[in-house]
Amino acid sequence: QCIIHQIRNTTKFVSYKELKPLMADLKRVYAAPTEEIALAELESFDEKWSGKYPKIAKSWKDNWANLSTYFKYPEAVRRLIYT
Repeated sequence: QCIIHQIRNTTKFVSYKELKPLMADLKRVYAAPTEEIALAELESFDEKWSGKYPKIAKSWKDNWANLSTYFKYPEAVRRLIYT
């Protein structure tokens, strides 16, 4: 799976009112400069949103092996391949 498909899958479950703040928090995960920072941001995201949307962080964690491949590339390349 790619980041875009993971994001699309994530937004299916979110109330329209909460979509913008949730996506701002999620962007800190996939736009992080390193995988370690991304994992820390994912934990923060999980703590904040898992009460309301428990499946989102779980889905990201379950798919992390595929999604984290993205962080092996330089940031300039990531913008091109995240789809």
